[in-house]
Amino acid sequence: MIHPRLRPVAVLLCCLISACSSAATSPGHPSATRTPASRSSAPAERDDTSGTVHVAIRNFRFEPAEFTLRPGDTVTVTNQDSTTHTLTATDKSFDTGAILPGASATFTAPQQPGAHPYTCTIHPFMQGTLTVT
Repeated sequence: MIHPRLRPVAVLLCCLISACSSAATSPGHPSATRTPASRSSAPAERDDTSGTVHVAIRNFRFEPAEFTLRPGDTVTVTNQDSTTHTLTATDKSFDTGAILPGASATFTAPQQPGAHPYTCTIHPFMQGTLTVT
């Protein structure tokens, strides 16, 4: 038996649990599954006059996570998160070093064409691919 003072709380909890479970399975409602936080399909922001590509780090992901550029282009990475991050090639061919919250770092794109996977060395679940054409 539920104490009379706790009945409204119990009813509210039941409603919340019911709403959460039905929202994940009902047609027309968003699924509870998410795409990995490390991927972003936003287009790379490029300054064609300077050959600079801009990448933002926010919510523990690279935006965009996958982008294409030319050999020797400059990549500017801005950390819009509340913790330090890096953007580091898995083969160590490029590395921003530690970027503090609110700060930016730049590096030059590799000369070698192809896909160059990268990660945040502090948060390895953050991953992306820089492609040189």
